Amino acid sequence: MYRRHKNNLEVFLIHPGGPFWLKKDIGAWSIPKGEYTGDERAIDAAAREFREETGLKPVGPFVALGEVKQSGGKIVSGWAFEGDLDPKDLVSNTFSMEWPPRSGRQQEFPEVDRGAWYSVGAARERINQGQMPFLDRLVAYVAST
Repeated sequence: MYRRHKNNLEVFLIHPGGPFWLKKDIGAWSIPKGEYTGDERAIDAAAREFREETGLKPVGPFVALGEVKQSGGKIVSGWAFEGDLDPKDLVSNTFSMEWPPRSGRQQEFPEVDRGAWYSVGAARERINQGQMPFLDRLVAYVAST
């Protein structure tokens, strides 16, 4: 999601929840994303994942930003849309995992623990480096409109 705020382009990024990401910041932020099956169109999965991770139903038009391959080999397809969300209104789904490790106890964690608006420059510092091409493509798109 992006917005034009005071004549500047800003992007909305999310920070993954759970104990492994708690103290990570630079390079840990991401676009809302998730996996999908062959029964679901990629754009439909992107909209569903955005809603599950933020609580906001995205409304198009959607701009295709292509695909990128992250360092772990995962292929991520990206879309952008213009919108707005107050980060304090973010509502994320949760997941369960054994925590602490080997304790036998299951704990619930939010899939996303926070979201924030960033200028493109600040987003470049925080976003997962494998997703950097999405920022470049979004900047080019907004400059052309």
